[in-house]
Amino acid sequence: MEIERNEEKKIISVWLTKAESQDQELQRRLKALYPKWKKEKYLVAVYHSGKEDLFESTLALLAYNKKRCAELAVQREREQKTKVSVQPER
Repeated sequence: MEIERNEEKKIISVWLTKAESQDQELQRRLKALYPKWKKEKYLVAVYHSGKEDLFESTLALLAYNKKRCAELAVQREREQKTKVSVQPER
C-alpha cells in the first residue's frame, strides 16, 4: 500500500495492490482513517490494481481517444461548412 498526501490540493491518494484490495483487515484499518482525513477536509481517492493488462488497456484507450478526436474534428468541420453555406449574402 502506498499513501500519498497532496497538501496543496487536499487529496489523499491510496494505492492498493490486488492482494491488498482483498485483505479485509487492511480494508478495515483503512476505513478507520477516512473520518480523520475527512475532518482535515481531504478528499480520499483509493486506487485498486486492476485485473486487465495495463499495457493493452492503455493502447486500447489511446486508440479510442485518437478515433474519437478525429470524429469530433470531422463533425466540427461539417458544422462550420453548414454555417458558412446557410449565411445569407449581403
